Amino acid sequence: MEKPAEPRWLTEEEMQAWLALGGVLMWLPSALDAQLQRDAGITHFEYQVLAGLSMSPGGTLRMSELAAFSNGSLSRLSRVVDRLEKRGWVERRPDPDDGRYTLAVLTEAGREKVEQTAPGHVEEVRRLVFDPLTQAQARQLREISRRIGQAIDPDGGWPPTAAP
Repeated sequence: MEKPAEPRWLTEEEMQAWLALGGVLMWLPSALDAQLQRDAGITHFEYQVLAGLSMSPGGTLRMSELAAFSNGSLSRLSRVVDRLEKRGWVERRPDPDDGRYTLAVLTEAGREKVEQTAPGHVEEVRRLVFDPLTQAQARQLREISRRIGQAIDPDGGWPPTAAP
């Protein structure tokens, strides 16, 4: 029987980078969520759903595509879309091209909500992510994020740009 390979332990420098990245992954979503809750009364996930629809042709996406864009399960997305429908920001309709699918459609009120919310959200992203970086560091962040994303999903889900 073959002896298992020795683990490839992190170097001290890699460990420090990993801990720093882990901190960002834990704290940044909470900070963005807090700003959106305070200023717009919505969660970051709800904003991602509305923004994804706003970037799509006709403000419309299949629920499965919207789930992939927002990195949420269909069941989570369905619960969120329920809440957004109750607020009048999204409607669900059968896909006229294939009745097996359901479309999420951004309403005019939903588009207004995105347009009202986006400036504050973008300012918070700028304050927390881009203001502390030089332009060169921002380019490095983009490249590093793409490489990590491609390692996570080598089959082509990266980089996420805009809604399909």
